[in-house]
Amino acid sequence: MDNKAFQRGSRTSLQSATSDEDMVEIAGATLDFSITDDIPPLDGDIGEGYGSYNGGGVNGSVKMMDFLDEPIPGVGTYEDFNTIDWVREKSRDRDRHREIASRSKESTWALIQSVNDAFSGWMLMLLLGLSAGSLAGLIDISAHWMTDLKEGVCLSGFWFNHEHCCWTSNETTFNDRDKCPQWKSWAELFTNRSQGAFAYILNYFMYVLWALLFSFLAVSLVRGFAPYACGSGIPEIKTILSGFIIRGYLGKWTLVIKTITLVLAVSSGLSLGKEGPLVHVACCCGNILCHLFTKYRKNEAKRREVLSAAAAAGVSVAFGAPIGGVLFSLEEVSYYFPLKTLWRSFFAALVAAFTLRSINPFGNSRLVLFYVEFHSPWHLLELIPFILLGIFGGLWGAFFIWANIAWCRKRKTTKLGKYPLLEVLTVTAITAVLAFPNEYTKRSTSELISELFNDCSMLDSSKLCDYINDFNSTKGDDLPDRAANTGVHTAMWQLSLALIFKILITVVTFGMKVPSGLFIPSMAVGAIAGRLLGIGVEQLAYYHRDWVIFQGWCSPGADCITPGLYAMVGAAACLGGVTRMTVSLVVIMFELTGGLEYIVPLMAAAMTSKWVADAIGREGIYEAHIRLNGYPFLEAKEEFTHKTLAMDVMKPRRNDPPLTVLTQEGMKVEDVEAVINETTYSGFPVVVSRESQRLVGFVLKRDLIISIENARKKQDGIVSSSMIYFTEHTPPLPPHSPASLKLRNILDLSPFTVTDQTPMEIVVDIFRKLGLRQCLITHNG
Repeated sequence: MDNKAFQRGSRTSLQSATSDEDMVEIAGATLDFSITDDIPPLDGDIGEGYGSYNGGGVNGSVKMMDFLDEPIPGVGTYEDFNTIDWVREKSRDRDRHREIASRSKESTWALIQSVNDAFSGWMLMLLLGLSAGSLAGLIDISAHWMTDLKEGVCLSGFWFNHEHCCWTSNETTFNDRDKCPQWKSWAELFTNRSQGAFAYILNYFMYVLWALLFSFLAVSLVRGFAPYACGSGIPEIKTILSGFIIRGYLGKWTLVIKTITLVLAVSSGLSLGKEGPLVHVACCCGNILCHLFTKYRKNEAKRREVLSAAAAAGVSVAFGAPIGGVLFSLEEVSYYFPLKTLWRSFFAALVAAFTLRSINPFGNSRLVLFYVEFHSPWHLLELIPFILLGIFGGLWGAFFIWANIAWCRKRKTTKLGKYPLLEVLTVTAITAVLAFPNEYTKRSTSELISELFNDCSMLDSSKLCDYINDFNSTKGDDLPDRAANTGVHTAMWQLSLALIFKILITVVTFGMKVPSGLFIPSMAVGAIAGRLLGIGVEQLAYYHRDWVIFQGWCSPGADCITPGLYAMVGAAACLGGVTRMTVSLVVIMFELTGGLEYIVPLMAAAMTSKWVADAIGREGIYEAHIRLNGYPFLEAKEEFTHKTLAMDVMKPRRNDPPLTVLTQEGMKVEDVEAVINETTYSGFPVVVSRESQRLVGFVLKRDLIISIENARKKQDGIVSSSMIYFTEHTPPLPPHSPASLKLRNILDLSPFTVTDQTPMEIVVDIFRKLGLRQCLITHNG
């Protein structure tokens, strides 16, 4: 464990975060520790004047203050880039609940307040679902319009995208439903010509120009207003949900800028998705709404319950998958997920999905993003190619994680990271220039996946459906397996080039200084590979029906193989290989497509991809980025392999200073200030005396600083030579001596302790399961 508490201080404490200097980068962005204006912060509000400490006193009012009766502003709150104390936060909430329950029996007003307190959680989930669904609908509609803007404009209303523009036209034929007089390409608009080399070059130029403009605006807004708005956001959300505080990461500026720049980044044509950033957007909404309710505003553990529900709502609106969103929050991002959070997450995801459905951003009156309707069932022998797709997904996931982490590490350690604007514009230019000539990379990734999932019908005009038709063998809606025509052959070459392009460009795109999700690009890689394999198996079955593997279930004239199903299974395999999701992935996929009867192929591919990827590397992409950024995160799935005892970790090294402790009496204010200034620990054990180092309790450094500052301001006679007592009763003071300072009320008298003979694997397990901030190691008490 990279922890300063492990390196210094014999048997003092294991601390989740000990020094702000340890955290210097978030998603590749250099942090400014003076940034506190992105309100609301994750930690509690601190009284004015208690944000920093330099060891010196401030002479203020001469009013006497009873520290035992009057609460001190700021005590019990957390500094930025520190870890919350789960045990203390849960205890506070239990005390608050007991107090409300006892007061509710005293008067009608108190009973109303009690009911309001119980109902506030559901009200917060309602507001969260409404806000997440509304923002997701706005992002979907805006991104669709701006993506089409790269190709042309609607004359009947510039705010219409291509599809909506041609819907209202009476001059559109079924075969040319994407062409209408109201929609003009840029070449038609400027030269009145849609064909020819000059028109192609002009459209090419405008496509690249719009892409560069969108990406330039996105990276400029992120750099100028909200550095935290870049990236996916899921690694940081996982870290925050585990108890770490990143002030401003879920603030109002981050929400506004991430929403705007997400639309710009998706519209630019970069190989990224909006699903991961939508989780970040939903969590920003949840954090801001927490400030409307006292019990969530003042308790960090309760706030993280809301953020878990927000993550579920984010996935719900990203994919139209409310159940999958809840499972994603439970399986992938949440650290503490009690049963009541499960129900509230489900409610928030339901409201968010209903709100998105009411907005109807896809214009198809369906909630699902890629609706499929396959006409033939899958056969047991098809599990062989499905498992092959799972193996491909696992290999792709392992390769992507290795390559992307290597690229991000290079970005951090070289001059590449100092020029994010140049990097984004360069990648955008390369993406746009290479994508335009290929019709499968030119279109948006969501449209590409939708076409790859599609099951061909008689009326489809896509190249992927260009088969040699035999109308005598057609039975109703079911089309038999047919020989591929030239259109299919051309499409396969284009898809093969698109596959190579997507694999390489996604590696360098994920992690740039723009909002970038990974779900859709990973699904696109798998869908392309799956469609290619599906067409190959289909043609194999058509020309070799006499083979043993096809006999009995693939007779002439039968619809045996569905290439769209292979694309769907491949998408699930590649997404599982990158994220290592299993249950939530399968549920998201069948909610996403409506293909409930294809759960078994999805399960087989998802499990195979996870096994293959885990055999190469144990970490998913989000855990790898958490480790890369140095976040203090204890992964529950990671096994502790070291056979050491607590005393081996805590024993001071040679030439290290002695154990840093405070005594319950006998220390002056200046002595405590010297200890604070000379060490980087977040707290100190309080012992009986230097000679008898029997443990009394534990005091946090932040609480000490705030209490001493507050006493200097409000209590008469507190100077550097004043004595500090952590005892229950203070001894009588000699005449003419300065006033003493009693700080027993900030002392934790029941800190979690283990003996020095405790195995470290047990200590680490305790930290994981209890969410401790520190654990004291004792020897004979």
